[in-house]
Amino acid sequence: MSERSHTKLEVWRRSISMVAQVYRITKDYPTEERYGLMSQMRRAAVSVPSNIAEGAARKSTKEYVRFLYNARGSLSELDAQIEISRNLGYLKKEKYKCIIDELNEISRMLSGLINSLGRRK
Repeated sequence: MSERSHTKLEVWRRSISMVAQVYRITKDYPTEERYGLMSQMRRAAVSVPSNIAEGAARKSTKEYVRFLYNARGSLSELDAQIEISRNLGYLKKEKYKCIIDELNEISRMLSGLINSLGRRK
């Protein structure tokens, strides 16, 4: 494994972009959500590329896959929070569709990476 190998992964780069997208979306949330939904969404979003990077730095494939599953879990958490945001009226249809499309693509990419690593065992 080369140093910073995670930076070569498209799924990691896409998840980094998604973090910026989540920050842009949540900056317009009501102030009372600063320590609630806004904070939760930002943490979940940041957790995705963080887990991908940490997994890539691990020695074994088994550990790597475990961190990828953690990333997928954070993505699911973010999905639920996006739905809550939409239901509360914080997220307009266009922004909702854009972030959900990106979330779905990252989820698909993570699943593909997990599957390809599983075949290497």
